[in-house]
Amino acid sequence: MRVFRPSRAIPLRLGHHHYDLSSRALVMGILNRTHDSFYAPAATYDLDALFVRAERLVDEGADVLDIGGVKAGPGDEVSEAEELDRVVPVVAELARRFDVPLSIDTWRASVAGACFAEGATLGNDISGFADPLYLAAAAAAGASVVATHIRLKPRVPDPNPHYDDVTLTVRDFLLERRSRAQAAGLGLDQIVLDAGLDLGKTPGQSLQLLQDSADLAELGSPLFLSASNKTFLGVIFDLPVTQRREATAAATALGIAAGARIVRVHDVAGSVRVRDTLRAILELA
Repeated sequence: MRVFRPSRAIPLRLGHHHYDLSSRALVMGILNRTHDSFYAPAATYDLDALFVRAERLVDEGADVLDIGGVKAGPGDEVSEAEELDRVVPVVAELARRFDVPLSIDTWRASVAGACFAEGATLGNDISGFADPLYLAAAAAAGASVVATHIRLKPRVPDPNPHYDDVTLTVRDFLLERRSRAQAAGLGLDQIVLDAGLDLGKTPGQSLQLLQDSADLAELGSPLFLSASNKTFLGVIFDLPVTQRREATAAATALGIAAGARIVRVHDVAGSVRVRDTLRAILELA
């Protein structure tokens, strides 16, 4: 693993919030308005519980809140209307309560657009812009996007993915998606890149991508890391989902050192401490 030391600014725009991520990482707190999240402690379908959790995450130092209404893995069908009902009122209320950038975790352009209208400024799309209207919706709203690598599509099992070179394949995919976003009218400071750990990757392939984060960070866009409590950590270290906190902290530290600049996590307080400690160590090195 190489420590990533950028030679220039890494700008990111989230609405009226502007960042240079060359020497800091943002911690994104997860808010899942679902019944069946793979990590049950973060599933807050009840609105009162969700807003209590949101306030706690902000108090713990979350730089961004990520709201999702449909889990990425296989599960019961969630219609467009149901997803809209789950997330749009939440985004509107969070925008009213907090001056914290809001991310909408959806691959549907209609849901993203409705949430942008209520104050979300980042579209976290794990499908790699499979919906042809997604980028247009973001551009029209002045929102930023996360371009994520996935082999098939969300909610579809991919048990035996093969790559000749997983890092090179992901790199080329992300460059193509970044070009597609620019062509739709988004600036470079509105495009975030995500290797998509666990999305059409074996545990070994996900670990390889984590180890190669510096190669992806060198593409020049903010690099997104979603490793929190993920399956690859459970398989590699033989840990059930509720016992992956330390493994997640280690993956977060490794990812930030290697160039990740937005870390999507369940444990905001712990991740903030990891981020700040690592930054202090690297500044002294």
